[in-house]
Amino acid sequence: MFRASRWADAFLAASGKDAKDVLSCLKVLSEPVKSTRGFFYGHDAAAKLEKHLRETVSTLQNAEIPGGMEYAIRFLCLLVEKNCFQYIDVLLKLIEKNIDEQNGILYVTVQAAAKPDNTFEKELSESIKKKTGAVGIKMEIQVKPELLGGYILRMGGFYIDASLKGQIEKMTAELFYG
Repeated sequence: MFRASRWADAFLAASGKDAKDVLSCLKVLSEPVKSTRGFFYGHDAAAKLEKHLRETVSTLQNAEIPGGMEYAIRFLCLLVEKNCFQYIDVLLKLIEKNIDEQNGILYVTVQAAAKPDNTFEKELSESIKKKTGAVGIKMEIQVKPELLGGYILRMGGFYIDASLKGQIEKMTAELFYG
Protein backbone atom coordinates (compact mmCIF):
# COMPACT_ATOMS: atom_id res chain seq x y z
CA MET A 1 0.00 0.00 0.00
CA PHE A 2 1.31 3.43 -0.97
CA ARG A 3 1.49 5.90 1.90
CA ALA A 4 1.93 9.33 0.36
CA SER A 5 2.42 11.03 3.71
CA ARG A 6 5.42 8.83 4.52
CA TRP A 7 7.01 9.52 1.15
CA ALA A 8 6.35 13.26 1.52
CA ASP A 9 7.80 13.28 5.05
CA ALA A 10 10.89 11.42 3.85
CA PHE A 11 11.29 13.85 0.96
CA LEU A 12 11.05 16.87 3.27
CA ALA A 13 13.40 15.39 5.87
CA ALA A 14 16.05 14.53 3.29
CA SER A 15 15.85 17.77 1.30
CA GLY A 16 15.76 19.98 4.40
CA LYS A 17 15.86 23.74 3.87
CA ASP A 18 16.20 23.23 0.10
CA ALA A 19 12.85 21.41 -0.15
CA LYS A 20 11.23 24.10 -2.31
CA ASP A 21 14.08 24.04 -4.85
CA VAL A 22 14.19 20.25 -4.90
CA LEU A 23 10.42 20.16 -5.43
CA SER A 24 10.79 22.46 -8.45
CA CYS A 25 13.42 20.13 -9.90
CA LEU A 26 11.23 17.11 -9.15
CA LYS A 27 8.30 18.68 -11.02
CA VAL A 28 10.47 19.42 -14.05
CA LEU A 29 12.04 15.96 -14.14
CA SER A 30 8.80 14.04 -13.57
CA GLU A 31 7.03 15.49 -16.63
CA PRO A 32 9.00 13.62 -19.30
CA VAL A 33 8.91 10.44 -17.21
CA LYS A 34 5.10 10.69 -16.96
CA SER A 35 4.84 10.92 -20.74
CA THR A 36 6.86 7.73 -21.24
CA ARG A 37 4.73 4.98 -22.70
CA GLY A 38 4.56 1.64 -20.98
CA PHE A 39 4.92 0.49 -17.44
CA PHE A 40 8.35 0.17 -15.89
CA TYR A 41 9.65 -0.49 -12.41
CA GLY A 42 12.41 -2.23 -10.55
CA HIS A 43 16.12 -1.72 -10.05
CA ASP A 44 17.09 -2.06 -13.73
CA ALA A 45 14.47 0.45 -14.89
CA ALA A 46 15.52 2.87 -12.12
CA ALA A 47 19.19 2.55 -13.11
CA LYS A 48 18.40 3.24 -16.78
CA LEU A 49 16.21 6.18 -15.81
CA GLU A 50 18.92 7.61 -13.58
CA LYS A 51 21.49 7.38 -16.36
CA HIS A 52 19.12 9.02 -18.84
CA LEU A 53 18.16 11.84 -16.46
CA ARG A 54 21.78 12.58 -15.56
CA GLU A 55 22.76 12.74 -19.23
CA THR A 56 19.81 14.97 -20.06
CA VAL A 57 20.42 17.35 -17.17
CA SER A 58 24.17 17.58 -17.75
CA THR A 59 23.71 18.44 -21.45
CA LEU A 60 21.18 21.13 -20.57
CA GLN A 61 23.44 22.76 -18.02
CA ASN A 62 26.88 21.95 -19.43
CA ALA A 63 28.08 21.69 -15.84
CA GLU A 64 27.82 19.68 -12.67
CA ILE A 65 24.31 18.76 -11.54
CA PRO A 66 23.11 21.09 -8.76
CA GLY A 67 22.15 19.57 -5.39
CA GLY A 68 18.42 20.04 -5.83
CA MET A 69 18.49 18.29 -9.17
CA GLU A 70 20.63 15.50 -7.75
CA TYR A 71 18.15 14.76 -5.00
CA ALA A 72 15.20 14.99 -7.40
CA ILE A 73 16.85 12.41 -9.70
CA ARG A 74 17.46 10.05 -6.81
CA PHE A 75 13.92 10.46 -5.50
CA LEU A 76 12.35 9.79 -8.92
CA CYS A 77 14.50 6.71 -9.39
CA LEU A 78 13.52 5.41 -5.96
CA LEU A 79 9.84 5.86 -6.84
CA VAL A 80 10.38 3.89 -10.05
CA GLU A 81 12.38 1.19 -8.27
CA LYS A 82 9.68 0.74 -5.61
CA ASN A 83 6.90 0.74 -8.24
CA CYS A 84 5.37 3.93 -6.82
CA PHE A 85 5.89 6.39 -9.67
CA GLN A 86 2.22 6.23 -10.66
CA TYR A 87 1.48 8.27 -7.49
CA ILE A 88 3.79 11.14 -8.44
CA ASP A 89 1.00 13.71 -8.93
CA VAL A 90 -0.53 12.99 -5.52
CA LEU A 91 2.91 13.13 -3.97
CA LEU A 92 3.87 16.43 -5.62
CA LYS A 93 0.67 18.08 -4.33
CA LEU A 94 1.20 16.75 -0.82
CA ILE A 95 4.85 17.83 -0.71
CA GLU A 96 3.92 21.32 -1.93
CA LYS A 97 1.15 21.55 0.66
CA ASN A 98 3.53 20.50 3.45
CA ILE A 99 6.15 23.04 2.36
CA ASP A 100 3.51 25.76 2.28
CA GLU A 101 2.28 24.80 5.75
CA GLN A 102 5.85 24.99 7.08
CA ASN A 103 6.05 28.50 5.63
CA GLY A 104 2.77 29.61 7.24
CA ILE A 105 0.56 29.30 4.17
CA LEU A 106 -2.90 27.88 4.78
CA TYR A 107 -4.94 25.81 2.32
CA VAL A 108 -8.63 26.72 2.22
CA THR A 109 -11.41 25.15 0.17
CA VAL A 110 -14.54 27.17 -0.47
CA GLN A 111 -17.58 25.52 -1.99
CA ALA A 112 -20.05 28.14 -3.20
CA ALA A 113 -23.39 28.05 -4.99
CA ALA A 114 -22.01 30.50 -7.59
CA LYS A 115 -18.55 31.80 -8.42
CA PRO A 116 -17.76 34.43 -5.76
CA ASP A 117 -16.36 37.77 -6.88
CA ASN A 118 -12.77 38.82 -6.25
CA THR A 119 -13.80 41.12 -3.41
CA PHE A 120 -15.29 38.21 -1.47
CA GLU A 121 -12.12 36.12 -2.01
CA LYS A 122 -9.84 38.96 -0.86
CA GLU A 123 -11.96 39.78 2.18
CA LEU A 124 -12.21 36.12 3.17
CA SER A 125 -8.44 35.65 2.75
CA GLU A 126 -7.66 38.71 4.85
CA SER A 127 -10.12 37.65 7.54
CA ILE A 128 -8.63 34.13 7.72
CA LYS A 129 -5.06 35.52 7.84
CA LYS A 130 -6.03 37.89 10.63
CA LYS A 131 -7.76 35.20 12.72
CA THR A 132 -5.19 32.44 12.18
CA GLY A 133 -1.94 34.38 11.87
CA ALA A 134 -1.21 32.70 8.54
CA VAL A 135 1.35 34.33 6.25
CA GLY A 136 -0.68 33.54 3.14
CA ILE A 137 -3.75 31.73 1.91
CA LYS A 138 -4.11 29.35 -1.03
CA MET A 139 -7.79 29.20 -1.80
CA GLU A 140 -9.53 26.66 -4.00
CA ILE A 141 -13.01 27.67 -5.12
CA GLN A 142 -15.48 24.96 -6.11
CA VAL A 143 -18.85 25.89 -7.59
CA LYS A 144 -21.63 23.67 -6.22
CA PRO A 145 -25.06 24.92 -7.40
CA GLU A 146 -26.78 22.36 -5.14
CA LEU A 147 -25.82 24.56 -2.15
CA LEU A 148 -28.55 27.00 -3.37
CA GLY A 149 -26.72 29.99 -1.83
CA GLY A 150 -23.89 30.83 0.56
CA TYR A 151 -20.76 28.75 0.96
CA ILE A 152 -18.98 25.96 2.82
CA LEU A 153 -15.48 26.72 4.11
CA ARG A 154 -12.91 24.02 4.91
CA MET A 155 -9.47 24.58 6.48
CA GLY A 156 -7.87 21.32 7.53
CA GLY A 157 -10.25 19.87 10.12
CA PHE A 158 -12.16 23.15 10.48
CA TYR A 159 -15.52 23.35 8.71
CA ILE A 160 -18.13 26.11 8.41
CA ASP A 161 -21.39 25.52 6.57
CA ALA A 162 -22.91 28.89 5.70
CA SER A 163 -24.91 27.53 2.77
CA LEU A 164 -28.63 27.86 2.25
CA LYS A 165 -28.89 24.09 1.77
CA GLY A 166 -27.13 23.53 5.11
CA GLN A 167 -29.46 25.95 6.88
CA ILE A 168 -32.54 24.25 5.40
CA GLU A 169 -31.24 20.82 6.45
CA LYS A 170 -30.54 22.11 9.96
CA MET A 171 -34.04 23.61 10.28
CA THR A 172 -35.59 20.40 8.95
CA ALA A 173 -33.67 18.32 11.47
CA GLU A 174 -34.73 20.63 14.31
CA LEU A 175 -38.39 20.57 13.24
CA PHE A 176 -38.68 16.82 12.81
CA TYR A 177 -36.09 15.40 15.19
CA GLY A 178 -35.77 17.89 17.73
